[in-house]
Amino acid sequence: MPVHRRSLFRLLSLSLGVVIAAAAVVVAVVLPKAQSQAAVAFTNPLAAAPYGADPWMGYYNGNYYVATTTWNSQIVIKKSPSVASLPGASFSVVYTGSGSTNCCNVWAPSLHRLAGPNGTRWYLYYSAGPTACCDGQRSFVLESSGSDPMGPYTYKGQLNVQANNGWAIDGSVGTINGANYFFYSSWVGNLQSLFIAPMSNPWTVSAYGTRISQPTLSWEMQGGNTQEAPYVLQRNGQTFLTYSASSCNTPDYKLGMLTLTGANPLSASSWTKKSTPIFARNDSAGAYGPGGQGFFTSPDGSETWVVYHANEATWQGCGGTRTTRIKKISWNSDGSPNLGSPTALSSSQTAPAGDPGGSVAFPVAGTQYRIVNQASGKVLDAANCGTANGTAIQQWTSLGNNCQKWVFTKTTSGYYTIRNVNSNTVLDAVNCGTGNGTALNLWASLGNFCQEWSVTPISGRYIIANRNSGLVLDVTNCGAGDGVAVRTWGALGNNCQQWSITS
Repeated sequence: MPVHRRSLFRLLSLSLGVVIAAAAVVVAVVLPKAQSQAAVAFTNPLAAAPYGADPWMGYYNGNYYVATTTWNSQIVIKKSPSVASLPGASFSVVYTGSGSTNCCNVWAPSLHRLAGPNGTRWYLYYSAGPTACCDGQRSFVLESSGSDPMGPYTYKGQLNVQANNGWAIDGSVGTINGANYFFYSSWVGNLQSLFIAPMSNPWTVSAYGTRISQPTLSWEMQGGNTQEAPYVLQRNGQTFLTYSASSCNTPDYKLGMLTLTGANPLSASSWTKKSTPIFARNDSAGAYGPGGQGFFTSPDGSETWVVYHANEATWQGCGGTRTTRIKKISWNSDGSPNLGSPTALSSSQTAPAGDPGGSVAFPVAGTQYRIVNQASGKVLDAANCGTANGTAIQQWTSLGNNCQKWVFTKTTSGYYTIRNVNSNTVLDAVNCGTGNGTALNLWASLGNFCQEWSVTPISGRYIIANRNSGLVLDVTNCGAGDGVAVRTWGALGNNCQQWSITS
């Protein structure tokens, strides 16, 4: 695999996965039984661009929790009692990286509820490196102050898993025979491989990691020799280690699996690789490059679900276009997991058993909104009240007119078109551009991805991202004046890319 897979510019190949510490079944939490109730329907994605890649998801104490890659210094988590309301739930920033974490390009947060010297706490593992990306990526851990997965968290340190402070990503914890192990991905020669290290406490390993698997099969080597995102899944006394294989820069990114067949988890000979992938692209459903996976149990404890990310087009690769999706799994006769195939975003599914249901009706269809930048206080504006195709988009002092009012209309896949009230044309990425700095304009509706947008709430504000590129609405150079162009750019987590949506 190339040196960098997580770039917003999709320069190279890698991808991150996430892992829940496996205790009894999948989640390190004993779940209460819920009373039977009517089935709840939902559609994917549960988290859209730009915060939809490398999802971790768990269920604890009445809520689902989701954490994803941000591409910046922020670690974010959102929660909801129902998967039906998760898409509209607000991400909260639970930690912002500092110099001590070699920050700030954060990937693949993964939460684990573990017992340690400070009692039972949540531990949040993540990969981080210099903003310039990505030779500096290492594995780090935070500790919650109490029992709430939302934190607050404090920084505990880097996990020293590789000799000479070597590159290490996609860390997660698995509990085997009562002992905790840190699973992660690193390099040997030109092979990105899976490693395991014993842990003396939740933030410390007691020895450098040893390699337990490497890419050897053709389906693990599409676009890069890659095994990453190790994630433990356990059931009926069996331990499985799922992982993402091949380059995430290709639509052939997929899931493989090892089974613990020996007594010593630290020995490569104790793990047996399945010769075929367990989850791969589904062209008929428009689902490409599924990976970055994890598993969780339903609220009533009766079902196991996979959480993963995938793209909607073959070319989208490792960037911010990936979205968080879930799917119920079944079990083969030998006790191994059967994931089936990824489903289309527009497919209605029945929520996990015991899900109480719920919805978030915002933005409200038909309501006219102003879209206000949090840095400048200016509003999204059609230049000179233009009504023709190609009218430029800028920020301007609020005038209260229809040129500055917008209507959000939800599509079948959970995205929105954003229509200007004055012109009745929609917000459009010029020439379907996918690079930083792509201009915006108004255009007649074409029904394509370049005119559809995700609306992601974060800490009371919103990030608006293009479905085609994964890039977000951005005020050029954080300008504060009237007439500054609004464009698309990779997510930076700053106020110039955050908006309030007010009626």
